[in-house]
Amino acid sequence: MTDLAFRSAGQLAAAVAAKEVSSVELLDHYLARVEQLDPKVNAIVARDEEGARAAALEADRTVSRGEPLGRLHGVPVTIKDSLEVAGMRTTGGSARWGEHVSTSDAESVARLKNEGAIVFGKSNMPPDARDWQTYNEVYGTTNNPWDPTRGPGGSSGGSAAALAAGLTGLELGGDSAGSIRVPAHFCGVYGLRTSFGIVPRYGSVSGHAPGTLADFDMAVLGPLGRHADDLDLGLDILAGADHDRAPAWRLELPAARSTTLRGFRVAAWLEDPFCPVDSELVAIMQATLEAVRAEGAVVVEGKGPVGLEETMALYEPLLMAQSGLVESDESFAGLVDLAAAEGAAGGFASDLTVSFREWHGLDERRQHSRRRWSEFFRDVDVLLCPVTPTAAFPHDQQRDPTWSVRTLQVDGADRPYREMLTWMAPSAVNHLPAAVAPVGTTRDGLPVGIQVIAPYLHDRTAVQFVRCLAEVIGGFRRPPGF
Repeated sequence: MTDLAFRSAGQLAAAVAAKEVSSVELLDHYLARVEQLDPKVNAIVARDEEGARAAALEADRTVSRGEPLGRLHGVPVTIKDSLEVAGMRTTGGSARWGEHVSTSDAESVARLKNEGAIVFGKSNMPPDARDWQTYNEVYGTTNNPWDPTRGPGGSSGGSAAALAAGLTGLELGGDSAGSIRVPAHFCGVYGLRTSFGIVPRYGSVSGHAPGTLADFDMAVLGPLGRHADDLDLGLDILAGADHDRAPAWRLELPAARSTTLRGFRVAAWLEDPFCPVDSELVAIMQATLEAVRAEGAVVVEGKGPVGLEETMALYEPLLMAQSGLVESDESFAGLVDLAAAEGAAGGFASDLTVSFREWHGLDERRQHSRRRWSEFFRDVDVLLCPVTPTAAFPHDQQRDPTWSVRTLQVDGADRPYREMLTWMAPSAVNHLPAAVAPVGTTRDGLPVGIQVIAPYLHDRTAVQFVRCLAEVIGGFRRPPGF
């Protein structure tokens, strides 16, 4: 049963369908692991054991009756606490919504349930999803299963930690500034930032008030799993027109551009002086690149079509404008006054309170950037690049709303904490899909992931590449002690 907890979600569904294990037994197994092991990590912060057990019992009756089964039938899963699950507390990591109990499912959660998933818990996150560490005043701190003195990343940190520790079958997270990709990298699991707009986000309280219909620019939802196959399965289930568009809209994502590594045209952008990456991570990614070359793939090393400095000059103000939406009315009013005091020189408050005219100008520049990336991907299938400049770093809970106090250690030198953003930017600002796959570990035993960016709407290309990569270099490894 211990190994069962680390199977892919698809394998778990097959085991339930074949009556190798019942859904109730599988649920009880995960709940027992949560009781025994979650105190080490504090990843799963709310549970609905009664509702999950009732759903698992019905799932087993469905199997016994020989009825058609969904692709996640009977599989226990957890959901990031930014997404509403009917009957469960949904806080978004914030005390503002700390007592909110959802009365309906987020549309993405409903899609998982419609395929038979058994939602038994919520996973931890930072307040309003605004950090690459996972701690809040509602549920406390989540630790990295590989080293409890370090964080699991954020904002889907609880999601990735729960998967790595073998506490859940599949996870659903969100990403606008690396919130899926950073935790996947830090915890050694797989994650997919989907193409912008293909997975409905209704039902998110990540900075929104519960029930809000307006959406965030650049924010997406996507699956996290222990196996590359879980990304493909999650994509199949989650992607599609939202409720309002479903009567007329259809989404048919193109097939992967290749089914083997040999057939892929690969670009690699592993280093850049604008945002240095720790040399140990670069060496691990370079070894991955050599393995791809050895399989016969065409590999070209060089920068992407838009440099990091130019990309950040566009991405950061767009992200800050989005972050301004999270502020309360009172806080935002104070920021407007502060922005006026900053004047033409601008500053933090000015970025958070950008006018629509200014935002539209930024969006115009973004569309030109997107065209350059589209042209780049005519000759290239995927771009490999770092996820962040470092592996998982020690907990650092200094109050630092402008990210000016915290630092990162890159080859022994202090670097600005905000450089966690930099390698996230090309995919996010250009609405591109990006998968993260584990590719090795540091001398300290910390996981290292690589980011695989594909053309817009070519999510299956990114997923197929990491699936092929796992066949060559291996994939998920279980953390010691779990």
